[in-house]
Amino acid sequence: MPLTIREFDQASAQDVRPVLTACLDVQRWVETLLARRPFGTLPALLAASEALAPLRPEEVRQAMAAHPRIGEKASGESTEAGWSRSEQSGVDGDAAREFAVANSEYEATFGHVFLVYASGRSGAELLENLRSRLSNDPETELEVAGQELVKIAASRLEKAVTA
Repeated sequence: MPLTIREFDQASAQDVRPVLTACLDVQRWVETLLARRPFGTLPALLAASEALAPLRPEEVRQAMAAHPRIGEKASGESTEAGWSRSEQSGVDGDAAREFAVANSEYEATFGHVFLVYASGRSGAELLENLRSRLSNDPETELEVAGQELVKIAASRLEKAVTA
């Protein structure tokens, strides 16, 4: 159940930390948002979240560990797993099979999972995005993945905290 912005602002750091970590598992991001409370409005929280970008390369790598591959929907009952399944709802059986091959190629090229803001996008769109990013150099790709993580975090914050 989402927190209201008022509940978010007034709750203990111990209670809010897991909510933020589920949105983006980057300690600097979580701790900075905790320290900047109260926000008063959801737009102020979202703006503060996005202002913490760009993520550092080590932060992007850390956050990647919490994300399943596109096409391999997260299992479990956690809030984060539910969000991931919802975000990937456009990836059907056929696209999931194609992603198995494409993910392997991407991971062989870059050494990490493919990250993309998937909400509202079809499997075909996501697959096209993955294939187009294979031409990036590793540094550029890590920056792009970081930008995608910021989008994912903002989307998840809007699910975790309401006006």
